[in-house]
Amino acid sequence: MEVQSLVAWNLRRLRVERGISQDDLALSAGVERAYVGYLERGARNPTIVTLNKLADAMSIHISQLFREPVDGEAVPTTLKAGRKRTG
Repeated sequence: MEVQSLVAWNLRRLRVERGISQDDLALSAGVERAYVGYLERGARNPTIVTLNKLADAMSIHISQLFREPVDGEAVPTTLKAGRKRTG
């Protein structure tokens, strides 16, 4: 898996596992919501600074964005439509 796709897969996986909407993640990380969507689709190449902001916003270590998926592991489905508040 190429690194951009790997980051995209992990970003979505970690965000959905935590029940965080793209809006809330973007707000917490100080990035545009649309940019989070682009990253999750592998359509943009983020800087290390942006990855660190996203990791901090999810309270994870940046290295988790580079974890290789286990055989057969699927990306979580998206959250239901609508805003999800994390606190």
